[in-house]
Amino acid sequence: MTTQIGTSLLQLVSEMQDRKKFQELNWTGTFGEYLDTIAQNPAVARNAFQRIYDMIMSYGTEEFIDAKKRLIRYKFFSDMSFDQNDAIFGLEIPLMRLVNFFKAAAQGYGTEKRVLLLHGPVGSSKSTIVRRLKKGLEHYSRTDAGALYTFDWYLGEDENFDPAQLKEADWQACPMHEDPLHLIPPELRERFVAEFNSGRPENERIRIVGELCPSCRYNFREQMLRYGGDWSKVIRHIRVRRLVFSEQDRIGIGTFQPKDEKNQDSTELTGDINYRKIAIYGSDSDPRAFNFDGEFNIANRGVIEFIEMLKLDVAFLYDLLGASQEHKIKSKKFAQTDIDEVIIGHTNEPEYRRLENNEFMEALKDRTVRIDIPYITRLRDEIKIYERDFNRRNVRVHIAPHTLEVAAMWAVLTRLEEPKKPNLTLLQKLKLYNGKTLPGFTEDNIKELRKETQREGMEGISPRYIQDKISNALVNFQEDGYINPFMVLNELEGGLKNHALISAEEDRKRYKDLLSVVKEEYTEIVKNEVQRAISADEEAIKRLCGNYIDNIKAYTQRERVRNKFTGQMEEPDERLMRSIEEKIDIPESRKDDFRREIMNYIGALAIEGRTFDYKTNERLHKALELKLFEDQKDSIKLTSLVSRVIDKDTQEKIDVVKARLIRDFGYNEQSATDVLNYVASIFARGDTKN
Repeated sequence: MTTQIGTSLLQLVSEMQDRKKFQELNWTGTFGEYLDTIAQNPAVARNAFQRIYDMIMSYGTEEFIDAKKRLIRYKFFSDMSFDQNDAIFGLEIPLMRLVNFFKAAAQGYGTEKRVLLLHGPVGSSKSTIVRRLKKGLEHYSRTDAGALYTFDWYLGEDENFDPAQLKEADWQACPMHEDPLHLIPPELRERFVAEFNSGRPENERIRIVGELCPSCRYNFREQMLRYGGDWSKVIRHIRVRRLVFSEQDRIGIGTFQPKDEKNQDSTELTGDINYRKIAIYGSDSDPRAFNFDGEFNIANRGVIEFIEMLKLDVAFLYDLLGASQEHKIKSKKFAQTDIDEVIIGHTNEPEYRRLENNEFMEALKDRTVRIDIPYITRLRDEIKIYERDFNRRNVRVHIAPHTLEVAAMWAVLTRLEEPKKPNLTLLQKLKLYNGKTLPGFTEDNIKELRKETQREGMEGISPRYIQDKISNALVNFQEDGYINPFMVLNELEGGLKNHALISAEEDRKRYKDLLSVVKEEYTEIVKNEVQRAISADEEAIKRLCGNYIDNIKAYTQRERVRNKFTGQMEEPDERLMRSIEEKIDIPESRKDDFRREIMNYIGALAIEGRTFDYKTNERLHKALELKLFEDQKDSIKLTSLVSRVIDKDTQEKIDVVKARLIRDFGYNEQSATDVLNYVASIFARGDTKN
């Protein structure tokens, strides 16, 4: 039986293999065949910056409007096809700056001579962005659109060899994965490129930039001497092959991380002498006795990441000067070597301030393009981060509705700067940023709010802290079978006293105060949810909204309303309008202003070709639900939940409400019961103002 299962599993794996794809990725051919490939697809010969930019754009873009500002969202950063754990949400503006950097570099406008430095607070997705670019390159190099090639040498003595008969061990790979076009002698390149580009549009032209690495330069020179300068015979010793990037195999993707200064030197970047081969070749300046396997070497044609770049010793940072500006590196005992790679570093604020204050690092500062990566300040995007990690696929414990939302709400509140407008609270500012509308505030006001900030998003609580505390709650309440917002909020508050990144007591107190704000907001959310579960009639709310809009339209335009039942024209129903407006504390003296605001908002949407939806206007939405709840609440006495005796009729109605909470809002039996009890206790205290 076991043997049969094993055999069937082996068969399954065998059938799942894509041998055709494997053969494509391991293609080998002659130099002439490579030239045919370039003739058909010149993009094969792109440089590293062009390849990354094309990779990003290959996933497509979408435009969206945020506070009347047209923004572009690059789908590459949230695409799930090659990496589901590193999707990036809510950083559209920093990512637009990042892509613009690559676009300018791809077109040769100067940024290709710069070090890209991502700067921001801890946990703001700096390393995630770089990791995504690296994994994206790996995936892209395996596609037809991202194909690129390198070459190997045959250095045997047989002049009449058959490449097809050679073993893999007979070939010596270029240690820096160079473009085979580097094999064209420099003195012939100008004519070759002119001939190739003749009649081609600008976007299909090629350039040959850079010289052979020391190892290939030595091989090339030896073979040219062997054949008396006959390049056509030398090129027979070349095998061109498909190149696939791999961080694990150190092909095209390098990563450099600071370590103890005593155990790290610059040879990790530019390669080191192979002392065992010195005895064979007799000199430490012979390229055959050198390992060109530093991070700069192996990252050629791709990307190199400098983790916590500014923590590096100054000696390492000097290597970046030539690598960025001249695209050259200096290996020990060798001349400068050409490289073609994107250099990306990331750092946090203390290290960057140290760089700014170091007058001896002016050259590096001048060669650096800094892009700030702040924390997310839009609630819905922060929620997506936690939903990616804590969902039904990954977590067996039930997570009650709004648990992740309130954690995200607190995180975002800690990052926002206090608004300068006296009639605006921090929570209202969060809602405006999240796309909600508030009376007296337009999209122009949102732009003003953002402009008046200085360091918004550069301080506050990291998503990692939130993730840790949600994990703690899941473990601590695993036996209960579910977690709710209060469990997570208590974990968040309990961890503040030991939070390593909070040094000022004033900040600690502010964060605790914001937890109280979030708890109050959650209370309002859950009261509203129970009210909706009691009324639970979307069509009734739409009808009520339509009736209200018809009446305020007639009121503001001094018209009459047609009665749907009698067909008679009547005065606007003031009693209906006031019964809705009073639910959100609109006084009699302000009713005209409120009604005009609603009509102006509807008119502005119409101009933009959008239709009015009561759900986008938070206050009106709340008023309509409260009005409907008020009309229906007598059918069920919620306060009876906190009493010990519940009659059968009331219990049936409570069960209906609980079933709606489970069906429509995502609760389970236990969390729905707890929510009803919580809201019932509020009503029992008489706290029913809202």
